[in-house]
Parts: sequence; C-alpha cells; structure tokens
Amino acid sequence: MEVNDGNIQALAGYLEKTLSPDISERRPAEKFLESVESNKNYPLLLLHLVDKNDAVLPIRTSAAITFKNYIKRNWRIVEEAGDKIHAEDRLSIKQLIVGLMLKSPEQIQKQLSNAITTIGQEDFPEKWTDLLSQMVDKFKEGDFHIINGVLRTAHSIFKRYRHEFKSEKLWKEIKFVLDNFAAPLTQLFDATIKLAETHASDPVALKIIFSSLTVICKLFYSLNFQDLPEYFEDNMGTWMAHFHTLLTTDNKLLKTEDEEEAGLLEQLKSQICDNVALYAQKYDEEFSPHLPNFVTATWHLLVTTNAQPKYDLLVSNAIQFLASVAERPGYTNLFEDPATLQSICEKVVVPNMQFRTSDEELFQDNPEEYIRRDIEGSDIDTRRRAACDLVRALCKSFEGPVIQNFSQYVQAMLIEYSKDPVSNWKSKDVAIYLVTSLASKASTQKHGTTQTSQLVNLADFFNSQILPDLQNNNVNELSILKADAIKYVMTFRNQLSKDMLIPCVPLLVKLLTSSSTVVHSYAAVCLDKLFTLRSPQGPPLITREDIQSSTEVLLTNLFGALDLPGSQENEYIMKGVMRTFSLLQDYIVPYISVLMAKLGDKLVTVSKNPSKPHFNHYLFESICIAIRATCKANPEAVDTFELGFFPPFQEILQLDVQEFIPYIFQILSLLLEIHTHSIPQPYMELFGHLLTPVLWERPGNIPPLVRLLQGFIEKGARQIAQDKIPDGLLGVFQKLNASKTNDHQGFYILSSLVENVPRSDFCYFVQAGMVYVMPTG
Repeated sequence: MEVNDGNIQALAGYLEKTLSPDISERRPAEKFLESVESNKNYPLLLLHLVDKNDAVLPIRTSAAITFKNYIKRNWRIVEEAGDKIHAEDRLSIKQLIVGLMLKSPEQIQKQLSNAITTIGQEDFPEKWTDLLSQMVDKFKEGDFHIINGVLRTAHSIFKRYRHEFKSEKLWKEIKFVLDNFAAPLTQLFDATIKLAETHASDPVALKIIFSSLTVICKLFYSLNFQDLPEYFEDNMGTWMAHFHTLLTTDNKLLKTEDEEEAGLLEQLKSQICDNVALYAQKYDEEFSPHLPNFVTATWHLLVTTNAQPKYDLLVSNAIQFLASVAERPGYTNLFEDPATLQSICEKVVVPNMQFRTSDEELFQDNPEEYIRRDIEGSDIDTRRRAACDLVRALCKSFEGPVIQNFSQYVQAMLIEYSKDPVSNWKSKDVAIYLVTSLASKASTQKHGTTQTSQLVNLADFFNSQILPDLQNNNVNELSILKADAIKYVMTFRNQLSKDMLIPCVPLLVKLLTSSSTVVHSYAAVCLDKLFTLRSPQGPPLITREDIQSSTEVLLTNLFGALDLPGSQENEYIMKGVMRTFSLLQDYIVPYISVLMAKLGDKLVTVSKNPSKPHFNHYLFESICIAIRATCKANPEAVDTFELGFFPPFQEILQLDVQEFIPYIFQILSLLLEIHTHSIPQPYMELFGHLLTPVLWERPGNIPPLVRLLQGFIEKGARQIAQDKIPDGLLGVFQKLNASKTNDHQGFYILSSLVENVPRSDFCYFVQAGMVYVMPTG
C-alpha cells in the first residue's frame, strides 16, 4: 500500500463506513480494514489521514482511534505470531508520532498519546532513546498547548511506575527518566507557578496554567512512587512550598458553577493531597518537617468545603491524607487528645458519611455505578469510604475512645429515625452504614467479614434494625434502607447464625420483585453469597433442601427480575441464576422446559449486541449447569437441549459473534460428550468447519475447540476415519505443536487420536503424528 492521496481517500471512505449504524455497511468495512492491516504502510496511511487538515474531524478522529487500536494489538512482538508491523513502519511511526500528536486537536492528541504510551511500554527507553529529549525540548517553546501534550504523554508513560513490581530493569528505566526529566520538570513547575501569579486575574490563562500544574503534580506522584529519588529529596523544599501554596489557594476565577464536575482547582488540590499522603506514608522521616503545615491546611480545607459532589475527590483525598498520618505511630501525638478525636468525629467523619441528594440521585438514575461503589469496592474515591478509612486508622491507636464515640452516634441516629421513620430515614441509613463499615475490622470477598469490633452486638442489631426492613411487605417502600439491610446480611453472613439466615431467603426472593434496580440486584447478590456459604465442617451451610419450598418462586422471581426496566442484562441477577442452578441441581428438572426457553430467548437477544461480558459469561454458565443437571438425571434430555439451542448457536456461528463463539464450542462439546453411541449427523456436518484455519487464529477459541475435537475423536473415531478427515486434525496438531503457548493443546488431540483410532488405522495415525512431533534434520 503506497502512501498517496488515492489510498488515503479510500481509507477515509472505509473509516466513514465503520461509523455507520447499519451493520450491513459497517461490518464489511471493518472486515476490510482487518484484512489490510498487515500491509506495509497501513499505519502510515492512518497517520497521514490524521494529519490531513482538509479531512472532516470525525474521520481524522476515527483514523486516530483505529491507529491507537492497531498499535495496541500489534506493537508487541509475540514470538509465535511474529512481527506484524514492518520494520520500516516502526521506525517511521516513532519519527512522526510525537510531532503529529503535539500539533493535533485535543481529541486526536489523546488518542495518539495513548498510542505513544503503548509503544513506550515496549520500546522505551532502549529502543526509543530520543523520546524524552524530543519531549523536553518542547518545554522551551512556551506554547502550553504543546507543553500540555508533552505532559499528558509523559504521564501516560510514567504512571505505570505506580503499580510495577520492583526490578533492576525498572530501576534503570526510572533512573534514566529522572536523569533526563526531573530537573526540566522542576524548572517547568517553578516557572508555571510564577505564571500563575502573573496571570492571577486572567481566567483564560489560569485555566491553561492550572491544567499544566495538575499534570505536573501527577508526574511528581509517579516519579516518587517507587522510592524517594535523590533529586526530589534535594529539592523537596521547592516542591513542598509550591504544594502548600496551591493547596491554600482560593482564586474565585477558577471556581465553577457546575455542582457535579470537579473544576481544575479541585483536581489540582486533590492531586496535591495524594502527593503529600504518599510522602507521609513512605518517606515520613524526610517529610516530617513539612507535615504540620499540611495537616493544618488539610484540616482547614475539610471544615470549609461543602457537600457538593464536585468536591468529593478533593475531600476524599484530603481525608486519606489525614488517615495516612493517623496510622503512623510517630504521629499519634497529633490525635491523642480526646477533644481532637471528638472534633474529627463531629466535623470530618460524620458529615462525610451523610447520604446526600446526589447519592440518592445516583441510587435512582445510575444504579450500576451506585452498586459498583457500594459493594464492589470501587468507592475508593468516595467521601464515605475515606471517612471509614480515617476511623480505621484512628482505631489502630485509639480503638476504645473511637468506638465509644461512634456507638453514641449510632444510638442517637436510630433514636432520631424512630421519631419519624418516613422523614428521618437518612438517619438510619447513616447508622447502618456506620455499623456495616466500622464493625468490620477485617473481611474478604469470599467470606465477607472475618473479624469484628465491639461497636454493636451484630445479632441484636440484625433482629432490631435489619430484619424489620427485610420483612416490610411493600418491596418498593424506603428502597435505600432495604438495600442497606441486604448489604448488612451480605457483610455479616459469617457472623449470623444459620437460624437467622434461612428465614432471610424467602424475604430476599420477594425483594427480587422490587422495582428498584439496586434492591433487586442486592437481593440476587446476597442469595449468591448465602448459597456459597460453608459450614465449619465443610458442606454448604444452606442446602437445596433448606430452600426447596421456595424453589419455584425463586426461579420465577429471578427470571422476572431480568424483565424489569434497566435489568434486562443485569449481571448480578444472572449470576444469581447460575448460583441457584448450581445449588438446586436436579431440583430444576421439573421447570427445565420453561427455563430453557427463557435462557434461549435471552441468548438470542444479547447475541445481537454483546455488551455485558460478565452477564454473557453467567448466561452460558447457567446453560451448562442446566444441561449437566438435567442430563445427569435423564441423558435422553440431550436431544431437547440440542433442539432448543442449535438454531441460536448456528446463527451466532454464521454471524461470527466472536465474543460468543468460544462458549458455543464449549457447550457443543458438553452436549456431544453426553451422547453414548455414535456422533449425530448435525455434529458431523459441523466437523469439517472446525478445522478451518481462521478459527484457530483466535487464541480464545483454542481450548474449547480442542475439547470439542477430542469429543469427536472419543465418540466417533471410526466415523472420522471413514470420512478421511484425520489429515486435517493432524494439521491442526502441527499448528498447535509449533506454539509454545498451545503445544500442550496439540498433544491433547494427538493423545485422543492414539487412544481412540481403530486398530486398523492405528499405524497410519501414529506415523503421521510422529512426523509432526519428531525434530527434523
């Protein structure tokens, strides 16, 4: 492919078609681009299209995204697959991309920056030694559009230092970066601070300057994360003085009217809190002279910042800084005064645990995000989570006084709720949250809470405060308190007795009918957790006999919940279905025809636009469990499953729905293995297609395909031999055996051939197989 106007124009046409909502137009264009991406100059054509100023911005942006994805797929050289990018293209890309990124519009700049990050992860610094010098030189130009592009790119490359494991290679890379980047970054920081003072009354300039300062602070965090560099230790006074100045800055020109989105000033202060928290945690000896000033500044910031959502990250990070200080033994003197502890509880912790209007809106309007924050641990940046972390940090040194303080708060809030339950439900919400969060001293995802504090008697609190909300016949009344109650059961499932948990099952089953997405999702999650509980002796704590009387309504309500608005592809509900099938096993047989129809309908629906990978996984797992449980009791039922699922399977294979194809092969192998005699004809018609090379190019297809082929060999070796197809099988074996990743999969196939091929053909197969196994020359 030559780089010329004709090819650039043709490429633009295909990219435009990939944006079409019409699948018949979009899919062929995607296939074409996939087919030519291995051609020489293909990535350069994309970059030239990105640089074409007379092309419309959506097409240029599409080219940038396509280039970014191409780099992500192909830049890393995989030994077995070889280098998919021509050497000349690699060199040209590295020569072009930095300059192009810096002069592009912001939306394109971000895509190319991501591509540079991917390239840098593989090539920097050994194979791209001039990258830093290219970027540092741009600092001298004084154009903040370019400087911000350089800073964002540097951040995208260096931020991996925050989570990389320590190694000699990493140390060498960080040293190389520090030697070439730390001093210019400090000089830029110092100069930008002066510009902020000079342009303090210019809102346009301030926005650009504070955007740069925010990224500079992020770079500081990345470069200091692994260890305290000598350069930054020597220049700590400069950095900390500027950090303190920025943390206490309050320029009205940078304040925004938006109550939801954090402005530049809030983002910058949040990052500074992160930076000083890092130093307090890891480099407290060197940082100790600067600590008191930051504690004072942070305390003032917390007591003067209101409850608007745009301040959430700032408040969270500020509280996390105090928590990092509180948990260090050397700083306990700052918190040991009872009056100080009382003030922290009153002015920091309790106010930031309140359930705000914005939280209520999130509960109703974005239940998926609410659930992720509340029970999946993605609440790390929320006020509530930070406040809990601060209390836990204080408890390490002052558990008695802290628990006593909050025990009084819990009682006071429950009394407030009892005065007017309808109006004061938020008081009970905070009380339950305090108990759920602070009574748990240690927990795991698998077992829930494993160690508790003395905040309350958990069983008594369950009976007096939690059970009444679960027993409320109106499943749509006070939904947030119902969600709190369900979360309590989830959290303390190992502390509550079986006699308390068994009666919860029918209550949770009823709550599956709630119109609140959070409530019926929590109910499904809680059932999932309860059904996996183990008794001290090892067997399940809750058996299928314990819930036998609720089986029909449980299955009905689970599938009914999948029809509720907003939950048609609810992964929590589908996981609940899977777990219920797993517990009930053959108890689902009386309902299997209805269940199979519902699973089949759902499969057809989601196959048209697979967008929820977890939901899809649990859907296929549920199908597999249903097949196993039913056919174990009645092997003849396999024909019914084949009749019901073969049509959607065939459509998925024809449409090449890549996300689902590995699952289809797994289920086909399961169905085939259930047959006790010869292979049915529909399977034999499929067999030849399974040897198509394109199927074996996708790594995700290989394990299920191998298992399916083993099923064919084990169930119908003689039929396969009659069709003269084993050469194709051995060809597949040859391909797999040449791969270090998949050679064991090849030997699974060869072992099945050796074990199952008729004796009359045995020598032929062994000889042919040895040709591929034995080394030549």
